[in-house]
Amino acid sequence: MAAYGLYTHIRSNRRRSAALLVGLFFLVYLMVFAGALMAEGFLDDGQSVNELVGRAWRDMLPAVPVATLATLIWILIAWRFHQAMIDALTGGHEVTRREQPRLYNLLENLCISRGIPMPRLKIMESSALNAFATGLNEKQYSITVTSALLDRLDDAEIEAVLAHELTHIRNGDVRMMVIAVIIAGVISFVAEIFFRVMFRGGLRMGRSSGSSSSSGGSRRGGSGAVLILIAVVLVAIAWLLSILIRFALSRSREFLADAGAVELTKNPDAMIMALRKIQGRGEMPGVTSAVMEMCVDNPRSGFADLFASHPSIDRRVDALVRMAGGRDPGPLMLPEPDHIDAAAPDESEAADSGAPQEPAPSQDGAQSDAARPGTTFPGPWDRFGRGG
Repeated sequence: MAAYGLYTHIRSNRRRSAALLVGLFFLVYLMVFAGALMAEGFLDDGQSVNELVGRAWRDMLPAVPVATLATLIWILIAWRFHQAMIDALTGGHEVTRREQPRLYNLLENLCISRGIPMPRLKIMESSALNAFATGLNEKQYSITVTSALLDRLDDAEIEAVLAHELTHIRNGDVRMMVIAVIIAGVISFVAEIFFRVMFRGGLRMGRSSGSSSSSGGSRRGGSGAVLILIAVVLVAIAWLLSILIRFALSRSREFLADAGAVELTKNPDAMIMALRKIQGRGEMPGVTSAVMEMCVDNPRSGFADLFASHPSIDRRVDALVRMAGGRDPGPLMLPEPDHIDAAAPDESEAADSGAPQEPAPSQDGAQSDAARPGTTFPGPWDRFGRGG
């Protein structure tokens, strides 16, 4: 297998982003042609299928500039307001250092250590354990974490999650995912309009055909029915392609983001622990699949896993163990939030009594390597290969 490293991935994402935009216009033109076919099918005046297809092609050409302009406007609106739309959907709100000093300082330190411009930081009130990054350029990039993630992960684990999302931003994954969502939105919108018009037109055609003679109806309706069928197939293909585009985005981006998080934090155990805590707890009710595909984990199982945008947590943890030398504690059972709150007073009482606090042992009973001063870990990119 050829080496596939960070810079290869970044270049590939740039090419894919450009290809996705070109593909968007192709799909829009395909939908316009389907609309022209449908119109000619409803207006069938007894000509052959070939003649009607030729007329539909001629009808489409004047509509191409209008469709191009409408698509450009859609892209500009999405480019400018996609973050506001996502915030309205998820309820995410921006926080400052004063409001969230713990979270803000973790992100700021990561950005300073690698000279990365700091994205906006947002919190979403949710019982799910998850986080995601959005944006199309440095002025728009933001990282959103759920409130439950802050409550149930320690500082090292939260730092690993933030580093994971920073790597997505650095690699260009975020831009590519937003463009893919825009494409799916455009095609779904046009497809819905198409089918609404088709069904209404079909009802009217059905009423009018009832008053015509049976011989005239069969003569005039045969070619038109074929064209309408072709139009439906083309719309279905365009819609399916827009969905497959999102599914076809390489799952390797999650492996590389995990590896990038380890490179930033030098702590593979923290990334593994974060993934294990998130495992099975990342589903955010009321959030669309388009947003879930941007998250740290997008849980899927069974047949749905064939179309999942993320590899399983087990596969990602296994890659970190093999490539970065991390230790896997296995699936974790987390206490319920009520149990956590009930335990907090006992901890504070122990601190007030002046009793010495022993560090919590790791899974194997030994102190974590991440807590030992001077411990370093090999950079994962040395194993993945930096070059293209």
